[in-house]
Parts: sequence; structure tokens; C-alpha cells
Amino acid sequence: MQRAFVTGGSGFVGGRLITALRAQSVEVCALARSDKSTKAVQALGATAARGDLDDAAALQTGMHGCDVVFHCAAHTDQFDPLDVHMRITTRGTENTLSAARAAGAKRFIHVSTEAVLADGKPIIRVDETKPLPKKPMGAYPITKGLAEAAVLAANRDGLETVIVRPRFVWGKGDTNLLPEFIEAVKAGKYAWISGGHYLTSTTHVDNVVEGLLLAAEKGKPGETYFVTDGAPSEFREFITKLLATQNMTAPSRSIPHWLGRTVVALTSWMKRPPLTATAFSLMAHEVTIDDSKARRELGYQGSVSLERGFADMRPT
Repeated sequence: MQRAFVTGGSGFVGGRLITALRAQSVEVCALARSDKSTKAVQALGATAARGDLDDAAALQTGMHGCDVVFHCAAHTDQFDPLDVHMRITTRGTENTLSAARAAGAKRFIHVSTEAVLADGKPIIRVDETKPLPKKPMGAYPITKGLAEAAVLAANRDGLETVIVRPRFVWGKGDTNLLPEFIEAVKAGKYAWISGGHYLTSTTHVDNVVEGLLLAAEKGKPGETYFVTDGAPSEFREFITKLLATQNMTAPSRSIPHWLGRTVVALTSWMKRPPLTATAFSLMAHEVTIDDSKARRELGYQGSVSLERGFADMRPT
């Protein structure tokens, strides 16, 4: 890989990916839709391509001469309506695929998520053969699933596409999940579901990057790969340790599973409900992933352990 194009480069995963690519002396061009994003990707050593996911000219210009396109951008705000998610996540992926083909890129690595499987039921030791649900729980799972379909359909005519699915991305610099937990705890609005005593898979951000780089090098065209930190953790124990890295004590309050389901059902009409169907589907019961395929086919190891990841997050 000589030159790569990255969407979402000012975000959590995309930023770490740019850093890793530059460490390997790969030239990087990153899409940037604002002055703030431009400064962020330039500070990481990338060239900025000013534009958005609906700007075909900016995408194609930025991708010129690139071997690989890494598509990290997506819309993650659970409270926004479906049409916003569709425009950014689904059509944005379609636009990025079209630009990659037009620019002559050879490989397209798509950052997806286990959330494409969210249907309100536990997800237990699943692998990549599990089909997507007929009724995904929320705009994010719906549109990420549609984006995956577009990526797989584009695997033809000289463009090789590969999907990487991490579960519960965490680590130093997290701008998504950890801030949401902290905000809920500080506001006194956080409660465990059924005590939080169920298993969850997780993926440190640097392990996500490891998976993306391996997918670019060794991933089979048209294939999907889960990546995780390895053995699952108890959800409550993991979140408690995650909060502790920020000198916060996890609450003890818990509500039964049936009550959580009731809250979701009765407040779904609200613009900002206390518990969304997507969050409940992914955080209220076991969600565990089997990443044997990535370890077998890509040589994926998940090199950053939970202990090391937590240590890196603690204030110095």
C-alpha cells in the first residue's frame, strides 16, 4: 500500500487509522468537511480533501492515486431520524464506493459493526455466517446493514471490497460511547439492566485498526470479518473498569430486563428517549462475537489487551 484515502479521519477510529498508516510511511488523504476536521487530519499527517460524502468531485479527487479506500465515516447519533442516517451512512457509503471505482482504487475496506445484527435479542457467540435480521432495531442498524449490502454488491469489476465488524469500540480518545456513559452517570440516569451480569465482546480502537490494516493486505474480496479483544468480559465489570479510568464510580442501581423493554416501548415516540431500542438491543443482554475467521485468515491477534487499554486511559 503506497497511498490510502480515509473517510471519517477526524473521528475516533479514522484518526487512529491515519496515525497507523503514516507510521508505515503510507501517504494518506482524508476527507474533511470542516475547518476543524481539516486541521485534525493534517495534524495526524494526512492531506485533507475538503468535502462531504455527497461530494463526488471531492471524493474522486482525494482518491486519485490511492491503492486503498478506508471508509470509516457513519452517522451514530441514535436520536436522529432515519432519513439523516440514510443520507450519511447508506448513501454516503454508496457515494464513496462509486468514487472509489471511478478513481481506480483497488481495494475498499468498510468499517461496519455488530449492530447490523441488532434485533432486540441476545447475540451469542455469533460469527459472520449469521444473517442480518429482517427487522433491525433502529436507524443505525438499519442503515449500516444497507451500507454493508452496497459494499458487497460493489465487489466486482476490479474493485475488491472487504468488511470489518468490531464490537463496542473503546480506548483513549473515545468520542462516542465513553462520553455517553459518563454523561448518564453524572446526571444520575444510569442503571444496569438485570445487574449487568452478562457477557459482552469489546474491541479496543487499536485492535480495530489492526483488523483494518490486515483486511487491506490479506482480506478476501467480498468477505466480512469480525474483530474483538478476544475472550468476552462481563458487561458490568468492563463498564466499571472503563469508568474507573476516568476516576468515576459506577452506580449500583439496576432495573429488571422487562422494565427496560417497557421503557423502550413507552418512550419510543420521544425525540430523546431515556433508552433507545438500539441501545437496549446492544447493551441490555449478552452480545458476544466469534472472531476466529479473522484470526485464521488474516492473522489477526487483537494485540492490545484490556489491561493495557485501561492503563493507557488513566490520567497521568
